[in-house]
Amino acid sequence: MRRVIAVVVALALAGSGTFFLVRFVQSAEDRALEGQELVEVRVVARPIAAGTPVEQLLEEQVPLRRVPRNVAATGAVVDMATLAGKVAAIDLLPGEQIIRVRFVTPEEYRESLGVGPKVEVPADMLQVTLSLSPERVVGGQVKPGDRIAVFASFDPFNLNFEEPTGTGPEAIPVFMPDAEDEPSRTGLQSPNSTKIILHKVLVTNVQAEALPRTLTDDQVVAGAPELAPTGNLLITLALGPASAERLVFTAEHGWIWLALEGSEVSEADTAIQTRGIVYEAQ
Repeated sequence: MRRVIAVVVALALAGSGTFFLVRFVQSAEDRALEGQELVEVRVVARPIAAGTPVEQLLEEQVPLRRVPRNVAATGAVVDMATLAGKVAAIDLLPGEQIIRVRFVTPEEYRESLGVGPKVEVPADMLQVTLSLSPERVVGGQVKPGDRIAVFASFDPFNLNFEEPTGTGPEAIPVFMPDAEDEPSRTGLQSPNSTKIILHKVLVTNVQAEALPRTLTDDQVVAGAPELAPTGNLLITLALGPASAERLVFTAEHGWIWLALEGSEVSEADTAIQTRGIVYEAQ
C-alpha cells in the first residue's frame, strides 16, 4: 500500500512540476513581449517537403503564433486559404514563417524541376544531356523549347600524329616522321581555340541540381537581381547524329558554352578564335 501511495505522490509531484514549468515559460514569454505590438503569423511546426499542396497541410503543421510586428516577415500569411491551389516551392523547415513567395502554382513548380510542358522531338534526332554550370547556360535562363548556339573551346592538342578525318578504323594513319626525310614534329601543339560549332539547337529539357531560394517581397521591390541556380544544370538537346558526335567530343575533350539564339542570328561560318586573332578588329 505504501508503494502505491509513493507512486501516486510521485506522479502528482511530476504533474505539478510540469504545470509550474509551463506557467513559468509562458510568464517569461509574456514578460519578453510586454509593451510590444503583436501580430499573428503562420509558422512551420513540422518539415514541409517541396511540392506539397497547401490543401494537404494540417493546422498543427502551420499553427498561428504571436510575434512582435518587427519580427513578422514581409508577406507573412495568416489565412492559408489565400494560398489555395499552390504548392511549396522549396523545402520548409520548422521555425520558418509561412510567406507568400514560398508558394507557387503546380505548373511553376514543375517547370522549376525541368518537367514543364513536353517538347516534341523529331523522330530522326538524338537527345544528348550536358552537365554545365549556370554561367555556361545563360545564368540558368534556358528552358525547354529554346534554340541555342553551342560554343566549343579546346586546350592545346599534341600534334605529334595525324588526326583521322573521314577514315575507318582500319585506315587511321599513324604519324611516324622519318628524321632523314623531314624534320621531327616532337613538341608541336595546336593553339587554344574557340568557335561556334552548332546553331539553332533545340532544348528539350532542363533540370537543376539545386534551386535558389526565392526572393522576399522586399528584395523584389528593391529591384534585387534574380537568383541563379546554385548547382549544375542538366541540359538535354536534340541533334542529328553528326552534330551529336561533335557535341559529345567537345564535352569529353574540351569546354562548352551555350547561348540563347534569336531567330535572325546569322549562321554564317565564323573564324576559329585563337590568341593570335582574338585581339584583331572584326
